[in-house]
Amino acid sequence: MPNPKRRHSRSRRDKRRANYKPTAPNLSECPQCHEPKLPHRACPKCGYYHGRTVIVPKE
Repeated sequence: MPNPKRRHSRSRRDKRRANYKPTAPNLSECPQCHEPKLPHRACPKCGYYHGRTVIVPKE
């Protein structure tokens, strides 16, 4: 199995890692309670999805 010939410097490693940034998830508004929620998922606040209750929200 081939091995790298030379070690990458810290600078080169850090330049590569500088491009990896966390991104905020896209949020949509729940039509029932108007809280932000992940799209295509039940609302964690009210438990609604697609016009009906699918989960019991945690209190």
